[in-house]
Amino acid sequence: MDAIEKIRGKKLLIVDDEQDILDTLIDYLDVCKIDTATSFEEGKRLLETNEYHVAVLDIMGVKGYELLDLANERGVPALMLTAHALSEENLKKSAERGAAYYAPKDEMDKITVFVADVLEATEKNKNPWVKWFERLAGFYDRKFGGTDWREKEQAFWEEKGRPYM
Repeated sequence: MDAIEKIRGKKLLIVDDEQDILDTLIDYLDVCKIDTATSFEEGKRLLETNEYHVAVLDIMGVKGYELLDLANERGVPALMLTAHALSEENLKKSAERGAAYYAPKDEMDKITVFVADVLEATEKNKNPWVKWFERLAGFYDRKFGGTDWREKEQAFWEEKGRPYM
């Protein structure tokens, strides 16, 4: 089954303060049922009053980490999608705080695959970071100037890369 079929009909919440990003994501994820928010307050309200299969959260501009905490409380796996907060520190912080994925907006055209990875891992009670490493570790190696970001935190990233949660 391809990514489109895995995500078809799933209910997603997307929170980003940039309307053009929301519009692009809606186009890419058009087989899903989507709610959107451009502010922390609206994202919080939607998370508190609806059920979602996945939340796609920006970090900057919408208090993404606070929304991540709420998504975790509500049992909604969260995919952090960011441009401005693309750093080793935010990557680790996202993983530590329970994000299921951490994707760069530069790779937004692959969002269907990333959401499918999160859904599949959740449904099979597997660790979504395994697929994340497979798909995006090379991107971050290039972005962060090599593998030092993993080596500095080797025990943490080895634990994150284990197949089962």
